[in-house]
Amino acid sequence: MAKIKKGDLVQVISGASQARGGDRGKQGKVLEVIVEKDRIVVEGVNFVTKHVRVGQTQRGSKTGGIETTEAPIHISNVALVDPDTKKPTRVGHRVENRVVEGVSKTVRVRYAKKSGKDL
Repeated sequence: MAKIKKGDLVQVISGASQARGGDRGKQGKVLEVIVEKDRIVVEGVNFVTKHVRVGQTQRGSKTGGIETTEAPIHISNVALVDPDTKKPTRVGHRVENRVVEGVSKTVRVRYAKKSGKDL
């Protein structure tokens, strides 16, 4: 079971600080998970500029120029944000028995662990 999924709120925990022009400490929603490369795309984090060649569409409008998009970062450089405290936290899994339409089913559920400082 994946620790981080599309739509989760995560915080960058490594890299240069924001004072030095980096992304550490920024929070954003996961836009895409690239499982094969263990990377994720986070909204508002790790912007790169891409130069696109000028061309024309069928309607005659011009395309191209300089575009900025989010680039993928490694999944180990982010931590899931606890919805209660809004701070980065570790993720645990718990086995629960759920009854769906009269059928008992065993499922694994993610939950945010409490850090040592919060106790």
